[in-house]
Amino acid sequence: MTRDRLIHYLIVFDHTKGGLIDLDHFDDRDAATAAYAKAEASYRDITNIEIVLVASDSEETIRRTHANYFDGVSPSSSRFIFELPAR
Repeated sequence: MTRDRLIHYLIVFDHTKGGLIDLDHFDDRDAATAAYAKAEASYRDITNIEIVLVASDSEETIRRTHANYFDGVSPSSSRFIFELPAR
């Protein structure tokens, strides 16, 4: 994978509903950064919304590497489960 072939994905996730609100992709890094800033401004006062911008070679890859945003499990909830101490 080279930087020239990266696709930028904007993920908007609602922690309250435990689901994806929006997934958008951009071939241009500047357009992706502008969309990220706009989303951050739009959801500034809503604390349960997480906005993530990632770059990858494909949507299939981010669905695998960031599966918590696509499987209906809140990222914070899944992190909590993995941080429980072993008995």
